Amino acid sequence: MVRIIIIGYMGAGKTTVGKALSRELGIPFYDLDWYIESRMRKTVPQIFAQKGEEGFRQIEHNMLHEVAEFEDVIISCGGGTPCFFDNMEYLNQQGETIYLKATPEVLHKHLRMGKTIRPLLRDKTPEQMLDFIKEQLLLREPFYSKARHTLDVNLLDSYEKINISVARIRKMLGI
Repeated sequence: MVRIIIIGYMGAGKTTVGKALSRELGIPFYDLDWYIESRMRKTVPQIFAQKGEEGFRQIEHNMLHEVAEFEDVIISCGGGTPCFFDNMEYLNQQGETIYLKATPEVLHKHLRMGKTIRPLLRDKTPEQMLDFIKEQLLLREPFYSKARHTLDVNLLDSYEKINISVARIRKMLGI
């Protein structure tokens, strides 16, 4: 049985790498946010708006416990998932965890392209976004660093580099 769980800050490339790894290994890929949206029949921004972050995190926790029980699967978690409840410890018990690590500047560049769909970044100027990312990374790094494996993804800007990252993950995990 293979269960690979990808964590990291929003914009690190968790979904991109997860999908590529899924294609390469021929096993299903689940993005936790997409799974939540499918099960709740609402978008993550709608859930945030209706229930606030605390309500969303409870739903996320429950859905994580569903999807992390699947066998032969690759899961990408939302950026905050490892930082609430006992989620990080649970993830490490369930499978091989991989932290996709990038600098605040690289994350900022990626997130500026999709700002409108990120509830925590909505209504922030580019400067406020960068400051927010730096603050969040300081708070989240202790959780992310508990992953079994860490992969630097600062240069994840082409299909070739995505494929190199997938090859590195396969080597890390011996698959």
